[in-house]
Amino acid sequence: MNAPTTFETLPEWHLDDLYTDRSDPKIETDLAQAKATNDELGKLKGRFLAMRADSLHLGELLDHGITLYEKATNGLWGIAAYAALASSTARDDAAWAKFEADLRSRSAQIAAESLFFTLELNQLDDNELEQAFKAYPPAARWRPWMRRVRLSRPHELSPDLERLLIDRGPGIANWTRLFDETLAKLTAKVGREDLTLPEALNRLSDPAADRRKQAAQGLAKALAAKTSVLALSLNTLAFEKQVEDRWRRYPHPAASRHLANEVDADAVAALEAAVVEAYPNVSHRYYRLKAKVMGRKTLDYWDRNAPLETGRPRTYSWGEAQAMVLDSFADLGPKFADTAKTFFVNPWIDARPRAGKQSGAYSHPVNSERHPYVFMNYMGERRDVLTLAHELGHAVHQTLCAPLGTLLADTPLTLAETASIFGEGLVFERLLAGASQAERLGLLAGQIEDGLNTVVRQIAFHRFETRFHAARLQGELAPADINAVWLDVMGESLGPAVRLNPGYEHYWAYVSHFAHAPFYVYAYAFGDLLVRGLMEARREDPQAFAPLYENLLAAGGTRTYVEALKPFGLNPREKAFWTAGMKQLERQVDAFEALI
Repeated sequence: MNAPTTFETLPEWHLDDLYTDRSDPKIETDLAQAKATNDELGKLKGRFLAMRADSLHLGELLDHGITLYEKATNGLWGIAAYAALASSTARDDAAWAKFEADLRSRSAQIAAESLFFTLELNQLDDNELEQAFKAYPPAARWRPWMRRVRLSRPHELSPDLERLLIDRGPGIANWTRLFDETLAKLTAKVGREDLTLPEALNRLSDPAADRRKQAAQGLAKALAAKTSVLALSLNTLAFEKQVEDRWRRYPHPAASRHLANEVDADAVAALEAAVVEAYPNVSHRYYRLKAKVMGRKTLDYWDRNAPLETGRPRTYSWGEAQAMVLDSFADLGPKFADTAKTFFVNPWIDARPRAGKQSGAYSHPVNSERHPYVFMNYMGERRDVLTLAHELGHAVHQTLCAPLGTLLADTPLTLAETASIFGEGLVFERLLAGASQAERLGLLAGQIEDGLNTVVRQIAFHRFETRFHAARLQGELAPADINAVWLDVMGESLGPAVRLNPGYEHYWAYVSHFAHAPFYVYAYAFGDLLVRGLMEARREDPQAFAPLYENLLAAGGTRTYVEALKPFGLNPREKAFWTAGMKQLERQVDAFEALI
């Protein structure tokens, strides 16, 4: 094993491909260009409806208009990406916070001028659009994008109200910014150390029980001190969503997310039901078995992800992690490994933890004319290797579908997590294959816990959001009320073998998805169980699988999740599909029980 990576040797990205710094004059040039393109699109206002009886000219106009719309989108998204990427590593810098907020506001004003476009297109009826596509075939390439635009037809407001919502958007986004900045500045007092949020969360996987306990209690105190601010942010964001949902006539708080994901509410309900029904045989049983292995009757919540090995866990240098990810991707096909390799060769990954850098991990696609950037906090543990594989899976996916263009490459969350979770699975197979007999129990435990964190925990998060937003309809929730909902849903998912010690009630406060993207979290469970079906298909015929899988990724958002999975013989609308995925996780718990 190589020497452990030090934080100083980990890569930081260079954003020069976008802009040199926040004073780069090209930012103003690109904003002006985006505005000019939007102004050109604005000259077409009213013409789409005027042309509705002339299919040929309507088709030509549609192709021209959508092309302009995508060009303006590329410009604005590129600038917004730079602001978000640069600020995410400097959440303690007020100048970067101001830069990001000001750019968001200016971009929103420019984008608002094209608001008429999709509203006008949605006034055309389905037959008029279809005849235009047939009369002018080049426009037909936009059919999948139009399908997604049409989904919002029943929920659109008048142009003035839509403009009002856009104008208010940057102000509302500041509540999310407050949430982020509060967490980025948070430090947990752990013994003589002051740990950042990522460092404290990482310490919860420490092999030493006393170090886990200290970190858990220190983090609980730090979160408790900030709970009032974080609760106010969450309450305010939920109220703003409530108002918009009411005006848009959404039937329930998750409806807009389902619409954006192009997923049926019934499919999500079937997913949730399958996971919850499996709680006793999967999560409850696993934690009971883990407690037995650790010589305990019950686990404290800080033991949930504790390694079974009593010594220091194996660490992986950055070079080892890179090799493992690339070799695993190569097993699937050379194109996947070659694409991932470009992110190591170029300065497109920011992995070094440091003060002011926000927690979490992501791959930002920027737009189809640019390459993605990968963000994470690498600590050298097994989970960090899997996180690297997860985000590079996203990056490969985003790169493969980029030739479609930004609008068609944009992928619903239900499919956007496919490549990332698949990438994790490939790397785990390699970790397991190279393990000694003594290491296999710990690795199997890690695999089960990753599954529980991705499926069971995320569905519990979804249930927390569902109950929180339902309660928020009746009025603001005090921090103690939010804490109570959190304890209830997490206790339900973890089972009686895990004690929710005092302090755990505040742990909802570090889950930034609740503020950033309400009801995002079920996509992780959706993606994990979907990938389990795909990995079964790969085991049955690896050679036939690779090209089908590449086509799935390269299709971006042009297919619905049902259409995308049809070539593999999978039907996610059936509860049996999700139950089968949970049965795979249950079999892993069976194997764990057999080993002990």
